[in-house]
Amino acid sequence: MRLRLAVATAASLALALSACSSDVADDDDDAKPASGASATPEGPWTFTDGSGEVVELDQVPTRIIAHAPAAAALISYGIRPVGIYGDEPVDTDPNLDGVDLTGIEILGEEWGSIDVAKASTLAPDLIVADWWPAEKAHSGLENSVKAKSKKLAELAPVVGPSQGGSILNLAEGYEDLAETLGADVEDSQGAEDKAAFEEARDAFVAAMEDKDLTALAVSPTADLLYAANPEYAPELLDFTEWGLQVVTPDTPDPDFPYWENLSWENADKYQPDVLLIDSRSFEEAKKTVAAQPTWTSIRAAEAGQLIEWPAFWLHTYADYADALTKLTADLADVDDTIGD
Repeated sequence: MRLRLAVATAASLALALSACSSDVADDDDDAKPASGASATPEGPWTFTDGSGEVVELDQVPTRIIAHAPAAAALISYGIRPVGIYGDEPVDTDPNLDGVDLTGIEILGEEWGSIDVAKASTLAPDLIVADWWPAEKAHSGLENSVKAKSKKLAELAPVVGPSQGGSILNLAEGYEDLAETLGADVEDSQGAEDKAAFEEARDAFVAAMEDKDLTALAVSPTADLLYAANPEYAPELLDFTEWGLQVVTPDTPDPDFPYWENLSWENADKYQPDVLLIDSRSFEEAKKTVAAQPTWTSIRAAEAGQLIEWPAFWLHTYADYADALTKLTADLADVDDTIGD
């Protein structure tokens, strides 16, 4: 739903699970700690979910199904899920770029569509996905998801750090979760990625000290110009904290407060120095805005001050380091005198 900017106006499952779980658990090597992880700690296991719920299990989970971004974060610490479900094909998902998925079952490559029957054969003891406060649901289990896909939550407890506030907090949440699952987080790819992120963040902060930039994050469609509400876009909150002044729209959609929905007649309501355009549809967006005569009523658009915004997908220190490095370079030559 977030990815498409739209709001869409268990007995047999248990039998399937019990019938196959013993065979799968005995025979599948993925139940063991992955290379790079510490030996699985002894139970019991406790984790505080992003919703605030404390989840307790008798044993530390070893058979994990994860949403694609969560899987990428866990894998960076050596914790390999047995299954992954995503919002798009794994070949195009930026979270999975360069991630080794050998031996991991793919359970879905479209938002809201999860093969729960196949998932049940993996005998999971934990499902990992972000918690989204605005929707009060984990990724892949939101209200508009197909009812049969929501049955994934019947297979095992669902946990994950909360979206909102900061991507840094989200990355730290997955770091903490990986450690509870047996990862040696200090001796991992994740630790190296964290150091690279900290260097990139410091460079971004230094660059912003020399400018007085305002930015508006948008996602254009043929019908509307969606202006992002930083309250529900944690990377935008981070950018603001680190010196880039991101505009907060004053009238977000009450039913879906991620965005203010601007008609093209009102496209010039805000006048920032730079427009951050949703990177998930950047090339298509450039075609969309070319057909809108009011697009250039935004002075930043007329000046060509358009930069890609890594919207709603960052989870790992590695990806955040890359995104910040690119953003710092892209903002270097932006004129900070054309906005209000």
